[in-house]
Amino acid sequence: MLLTLMSLNMFTMKMVRSLSRYCLHLQLCLYVILGQVVSFFLAWSEFCLLLSIYDPRLLLHGQQYIELYKPFPSSCQIHNKISLAGLHDKGKAAILEIETKSYEKDSGDLLCMNRTTVFLRGAGGFSKSSKPFSYTNYPSNQTSAVKIPESIPFSVFEDRTQPSQALLYRLSGDHNPLHSDPIIAKVAGFSQPILHGLCTLGFAVRAIIKCICRGDQDLIKSIAGRFLLHVYPGETLVTEMWLEGLRVIYRTKVKERKRTVLSGFVDLRGLTSSL
Repeated sequence: MLLTLMSLNMFTMKMVRSLSRYCLHLQLCLYVILGQVVSFFLAWSEFCLLLSIYDPRLLLHGQQYIELYKPFPSSCQIHNKISLAGLHDKGKAAILEIETKSYEKDSGDLLCMNRTTVFLRGAGGFSKSSKPFSYTNYPSNQTSAVKIPESIPFSVFEDRTQPSQALLYRLSGDHNPLHSDPIIAKVAGFSQPILHGLCTLGFAVRAIIKCICRGDQDLIKSIAGRFLLHVYPGETLVTEMWLEGLRVIYRTKVKERKRTVLSGFVDLRGLTSSL
């Protein structure tokens, strides 16, 4: 189920690549919905102009937030509804937040919600006013920024990625060449193709399921992760976990480089009696 959920990132990539073709439609819809917020309309127009010529090789995955409402059926058709969750002008870059709600097509039941934050290098500077434009439509407590405790972790789990990990993860549907093509990776500023952020997040959540949930993935209620640094396939990931009530605060490091690559929290529905 977790791997199926992570694969929904492919919809985000397709959304970013196709936004320029639907700019006028989105502009009109957003203007009607938001009414008096003319600054949003103007900022979105300028952003769409930049996006129409944007080089997708410069896109980086910044954050991910996931809410799980019910277990995924073993077999079903999923209907996804995608909406804009945030847009921020950072000067030399733009931050775009896209929310995807996934429904079981036959029953109409809401299965999960994914909110993806992408960092678009070179796409900033679209604000017309002196104050950089910023728009968010979700609660602040759903952001992935957390304070890492100074105490000893409740649990630590080490797991090594495979040299072919990024090529395997492409089977989820995310075919971004940044993760497979050495030339594209170098253009983007990396010495070699890097691992998908959601794959790194999958390793961290799997560590929590193993160490805190004792293998029961249905205890996971929500997941938040902030991608701090790239991971190269073949590197070893060390995930530290702190248990605070029904929240697990975690931090994942690359053992070989001694660098933190991911941090965030996972909220649980409950705890196993063995804890």
